[in-house]
Amino acid sequence: MRLPSWISQHLAALRALLFLTVALGLAYPLVLVGAGMMPGFGGKAEGSLITRDGTVIGSALIGQHFTDADGNPLPRYFQSRPSAGGDGYDPLATGASNLGPESVVDGPDTPSLLTQVCMRSLAIGAREGVDGGRPYCTPDGVGAVLSVFRADGLTGAVTRAVSVNQACPATPFLTTFEGTAVECANPREDYSGGVVTPVRGTAPDSPAVPADAVTASGSGLDPHISVAYARLQAPRVARERGLPEADVTALIAAHTTGRALGFIGEPAVDVLALNLALDARA
Repeated sequence: MRLPSWISQHLAALRALLFLTVALGLAYPLVLVGAGMMPGFGGKAEGSLITRDGTVIGSALIGQHFTDADGNPLPRYFQSRPSAGGDGYDPLATGASNLGPESVVDGPDTPSLLTQVCMRSLAIGAREGVDGGRPYCTPDGVGAVLSVFRADGLTGAVTRAVSVNQACPATPFLTTFEGTAVECANPREDYSGGVVTPVRGTAPDSPAVPADAVTASGSGLDPHISVAYARLQAPRVARERGLPEADVTALIAAHTTGRALGFIGEPAVDVLALNLALDARA
């Protein structure tokens, strides 16, 4: 007896559902679990965890902060780059800040990307004993940005200039702009009618604080820093640990990975592995 077409179609769909459930919902995961348990793959399958004295202290794939209970950087350790993943290096909230180059004006509760970079650079400069200044940053560590009002809207003489990231009673980073006195910003006033004008300032083209020290990675989980950032921290770490700086520099070189395939990316330093090597030496 031939079944009606609609019943045949439903039976075919049911068979496909059962097959795909068994193949992809049971067999495939079991095969992957079995592969992960093979010799040489177990650690990677479990997250490439790193233990010390039987306690898990991190992962080779996920960065972490080296701070005290109050969130202050521990001077004996190399510091990682910033992270936008949750409260920092949270694998359940991996991601970037989604702030781009046009994020230069601070919001009511959220600093712009430019101000975040400026604040971080100033703090790192103070910690490492170098000039933390960089282009488009004010001396007090916010974005050097003006809202410029002109007589004819976008053109004409300047009638007003406001340093939008410096709330009153702060002293503006510029005294005048094109002959007009620069004002500090009133948080209750709207300056969107002016032309947003970043001011480069006199900072060098190549700041002492590297870019990766003040910006987060796209994933927010990068366990590496640049060789330049590691070398910037070497004198502090050597001083705090009572080690010759040459020894610390040698450890940096030993924990530096080269470019992928010899030409992709830049050499990088694994921060956790480097700090563990320092502890082992101590």
